[in-house]
Amino acid sequence: MTAIDLSGVFPAMCTPFDEDERIDFETLQTDAQRLEAAGVDGLVPVGSTGESATLTHDEHVRVVEAVIEAVDDVPVIAGTGSNNTREALELSERAAEAGADGLLLISPYYNKPEQRGLVEHYRTIADAVDLPQIVYNVPSRTGRNIEPDTAVELASHENIAGYKAASGDLGQIGEITERTTDEDFAVLSGDDALTLPILSVGGTGTISVAANVEPELTCAMVGAALDGDYERARRLHHELGPLFRELFVETNPIPVKEAMEIRGYGPARMRSPLTRLADEYREGLEAVLADLERDTTSVVDAAEGDR
Repeated sequence: MTAIDLSGVFPAMCTPFDEDERIDFETLQTDAQRLEAAGVDGLVPVGSTGESATLTHDEHVRVVEAVIEAVDDVPVIAGTGSNNTREALELSERAAEAGADGLLLISPYYNKPEQRGLVEHYRTIADAVDLPQIVYNVPSRTGRNIEPDTAVELASHENIAGYKAASGDLGQIGEITERTTDEDFAVLSGDDALTLPILSVGGTGTISVAANVEPELTCAMVGAALDGDYERARRLHHELGPLFRELFVETNPIPVKEAMEIRGYGPARMRSPLTRLADEYREGLEAVLADLERDTTSVVDAAEGDR
C-alpha cells in the first residue's frame, strides 16, 4: 500500500448534473481544478455530498476517473461505501483500478449491523483492496454508530488509514484519537462546525462540505490549527460559522449545491428525491456568501500576517 498524507482539507465534492440529469463532466473537472488551485490537500468525489446514492456503479467509476484526470498533484479519495459488503467491495476494486489514491467507506446503512458485522465488513474490503481506506461514521444517515472499540480495532489493519468522524460526539472522537495515538491512523472531521474542536483533540483534518465554497478560508483555518495557532484558527472558524450553519439548513448537498450555483461553480440541479433549496433559505445563504466574498481576501491576508 502506498500511504497518503491524511492531514489538511479534503473537499467532499459535488457531482454536477445537466438539465437532463446527466453528469456534467466538464464542470466536474473544472471544479476539481479550481479546488486544487485553491490549495486543498486532496479531493473526495462520489461521497454523500456527491450524491452517490443516485449514481450507477458505472457513473461512480466515471466520476472518479474524471477527477483523477483533471488534477495534477493531489490525492483522490473515492467514495465507495455501501450497505452491501459485496457491492462496496466491487466499487472499491473498480475505484482502485481507475487509479484512486484512497477510499472513503460509509458504514453500512439501513440494515444496521452489529459492531462485529461492521468489523467484518471493513476488514473484508481492507483485506482485498490494497489502498488506504477511511472508515466513515455518520449515524444520522446510517442508523448505527461505530463505537470507539470498533474504530480502535479497525485501526490496527494496515490498509485502514483513517476515520471520518460525523457522530457529533466530541467525547467519542477524542477517545478514538487518544487510543490510536500509536497507530498510523488519521481522524478527520466530517462535520464542518466541529472541525476546529476535533483538531483540538488530535484530529488531522477535515473532509469538508464548506471547502467546496470557501476552500481558501477552510485551508487557512485548518492550517492554523495544525500549526498550533488556535487564536487565528478560532477567528477563521467564527468567520466561517454562518456558512457552516447555512449549508445544513436542509439535507446535504441541497444547500451547498445552491451555494455553488450562486458562486458560479456549478448547477444546483439534483437527482430525485432531493429537491432545490427552499426559497425561504436562499436569501440567508446569499447574504452569507456575499459577506464571505467581501471578507475572504482580508481575512486570509490577516491570518497569514499573524504567523
